[in-house]
Amino acid sequence: MIPLVRDFLELIRFSHTIFALPFAVLASIWAWILSNRQQDAASFTWIHAAGILLCMISARSFAMAFNRLVDARFDAVNPRTAGRHIPAGKLTHWSVSVFVAFTAATFILSTLLFLPNTLPMFLSIPVLLFLAGYSYTKRFTSLAHYWLGVALMLAPICAWIALRGDVVSASPSDLLPAALLGLGVLFWVGGFDLIYACQDAEIDKNLGLNSIPARYGVSRALQIAAVSHAVMLIPLAILPWAASSLTLGWIYGVGLAAVAGILIYEHSIVSADNLGRVNVAFFQANAVISVVLLASGTIDAWIE
Repeated sequence: MIPLVRDFLELIRFSHTIFALPFAVLASIWAWILSNRQQDAASFTWIHAAGILLCMISARSFAMAFNRLVDARFDAVNPRTAGRHIPAGKLTHWSVSVFVAFTAATFILSTLLFLPNTLPMFLSIPVLLFLAGYSYTKRFTSLAHYWLGVALMLAPICAWIALRGDVVSASPSDLLPAALLGLGVLFWVGGFDLIYACQDAEIDKNLGLNSIPARYGVSRALQIAAVSHAVMLIPLAILPWAASSLTLGWIYGVGLAAVAGILIYEHSIVSADNLGRVNVAFFQANAVISVVLLASGTIDAWIE
């Protein structure tokens, strides 16, 4: 049983949850702080915290497993991915299909923890459909990287709606802090997925799959990724002024400056002629970015 559990955790790259979860947690903390200050939404409880965690983990697990299932035939002919669990025979299509169904059901049921707020429940199936849609995007568009970005953008926005649904329904502008945070996530993810996709530029082209590196080349893709990461900083920099009720100050500013520095480092270690450090740029640098934003955004909003 334990090896099987390990196989499923490896299949969905469970450790990579750190890329999206901190932003859902940060949005949840901001929503909780605002609700306490303004007394305009239901009190945050441990049930809500469990709901956020369960929804995030189950939604991401669903998306990753579904992607592995749909892309298994492409993974099998790509030397970089041929060792993944389905092509390598470690997990069957049937077992992964059952896992996909289980995680989808878990996600939908987890939204019930936010009742009487019914928005998460009503939005659960559209969210799952959008997440599943990513797995087909490389069949028809080179912008698959940014579909993935929107998918992770949903994390802070959905967390905010789950905790402040009544307020958002009455005043859509209340969603602004989460939306700006989500926009930052969109361009951040799109940029680092572009860097990661450079490894498969040739194989994608040979398989007839679409990606920016396959269409425009690795050098141009890295340039677009750099622009994407520069754009990422804009909504995050605007956030303290556009969402002044959060009273974000110098601590958040220092955190954002640190993020900019990490992004510069990330791009400095990868080039069209040297993709050997892509994993460092993709995994380590981006994990630090998500943690830095969570820490600085939480501490600053908390103490002001």
